[in-house]
Amino acid sequence: MKQLMTGNEAVARGAWECGVHFASAYPGTPSTEILENIATYKEIYSEWAPNEKVALEAAIGASFAGGRALAAMKHVGLNVAADPLFTLGYTGVNGGLIVVSCDDPGLHSSQDEQDNRHYARAAKIGMIEPSNSQEAKDMVRIAMEISEEFDTPILFRMTTRVCHSKSVVELGEREERDIIPYVKKDKFNPVPAISRVLHTKVEERIRKLEEFSNKTELNYIEWGKDLKIGIVSASVAYQYAKEVFGDSVSYLKLGFTYPLPMAKIREFASQVEQLIVVEELDPFIEDAIKAAGIPCIGKEKIPIEGELNPDIVRKALLGVENETIEFDSSVVAKRPPVLCAGCPHRGFFHELVKLKDVIITSDIGCYGLAPKDIAICMGGGFSVAHGAQKVFNMAGTGKRCVGVMGDSTFFHSGMTSMLEAVYNNSNVLLVVLDNRITGMTGHQQNPGTGRTLSEEPANITDVAEIAKALGVKHVKTINPLKLDEVKEGIKWGLGFDTPAVLITRWPCALKKLTEEDRKEFGDYKAVNKVEEDKCIGCKMCIKTGCPALEYHSDTKKVTIDRNQCLGCDVCAQVCPKKAIVREGK
Repeated sequence: MKQLMTGNEAVARGAWECGVHFASAYPGTPSTEILENIATYKEIYSEWAPNEKVALEAAIGASFAGGRALAAMKHVGLNVAADPLFTLGYTGVNGGLIVVSCDDPGLHSSQDEQDNRHYARAAKIGMIEPSNSQEAKDMVRIAMEISEEFDTPILFRMTTRVCHSKSVVELGEREERDIIPYVKKDKFNPVPAISRVLHTKVEERIRKLEEFSNKTELNYIEWGKDLKIGIVSASVAYQYAKEVFGDSVSYLKLGFTYPLPMAKIREFASQVEQLIVVEELDPFIEDAIKAAGIPCIGKEKIPIEGELNPDIVRKALLGVENETIEFDSSVVAKRPPVLCAGCPHRGFFHELVKLKDVIITSDIGCYGLAPKDIAICMGGGFSVAHGAQKVFNMAGTGKRCVGVMGDSTFFHSGMTSMLEAVYNNSNVLLVVLDNRITGMTGHQQNPGTGRTLSEEPANITDVAEIAKALGVKHVKTINPLKLDEVKEGIKWGLGFDTPAVLITRWPCALKKLTEEDRKEFGDYKAVNKVEEDKCIGCKMCIKTGCPALEYHSDTKKVTIDRNQCLGCDVCAQVCPKKAIVREGK
């Protein structure tokens, strides 16, 4: 049977077909749908973890216990999981173990576009790169077999385009795998004396993996009509090259990309007049080829920044540009992403940005679309605020720092950041924006929602109780849609010389309400309208940034798009003429 699948769906299917027992992840674009789809296969135990490090550690435990395991994350998530990954490179596995890293060339939903292929070399583990959905499915099985044969975790490198593009996949049946009996081994306890021995084995393993890389059918040559140009490529960049050149050139298509098959590359290079490396982001393959003394063309022509596509490859290598439709760009409205209509974060930031001498430090989430001064990474909103506040105090600037993060981020890596501020007695205001779900990545459950990945009831972790347990003396929870309550809460939190925690608690505007939500918040959704005779066109409501509001320059009046409005009443509260009211009243 064949089915149209995204790369993420195909990875999930491949995990099911090859008998994976355990899968764990933290959601992050473009990797999120891997675990969401694995969860539909009941033969695999699957879970959301609080963060990527924990997800990988849980998968390591499952592997050591004899199960086939998989951990999935976006590229920056692998930074969080790097600590166990590097030691795992030494210990090896028991049951097969795949670490799926989904890179984001082009920064579609990330703060950087790092190239995670470097992790395979740094951690000295094998790496596989699929270029379409069929390969994504098939290569999961192959990766598991390599993992168990060579006693290595496999870095399974995907990119946004492979993750989210759809292609036809031929499906297979599940191959049930017995759990390998657990036997106590020294390698599972990598203290220095043991790790010195393991390091020697790692170097031996890398040599064996390179021999395998030169023999495996994952790396193969496609001879073209002539031998003038030979292209070495992998992942989706191979598809771009194929679209541009077709069968007019020859290809060395790489699926197993670390260690690289240098003997096969050398053989291929000797049979073509010019060798070109087409790869996305860093010159990972190119640098290795040049270091081996093999001349090639790469990043001197192909961009090192951003996502590639056939047009970019065509222009870079052939100097040919596709014709495009000419248009007047000055009449195209610039539409940056904004918080949704009814977003509970809007009211909070509307009041916070009014304050002078306040520095807002944030991290990665929906609230990253709100006004802020600094944002670095998941969990950084609190610790950055702490460090900045200490220096502002030294300089006597009078500036105050407000650290902001979401509820899922708080569970991910914000608790230790809060502890940093508490332990070191910072006079910072730490704000947890609890919208009752993991919002930015598509409404995944987290430790505070009361549901697991499979929607089963779970223990609820209470943000306020955690803050108190960490030693915070001043903790308050507010409704972020009530601007007076927000204003009072911020003033309250900035009034202390010790850390204070403010929790804004209201469901995401797009959240499907649970029974628990309805009991706590009620059926609150409604629609507002503007009474035209009262509207004076002052645009105070427009300044809230709600996309449901529209100012008409001809009438100098505001209207509300009832298809977007949820009746959060933030606009109504800022209107000086009380011109915004509920429909039906």
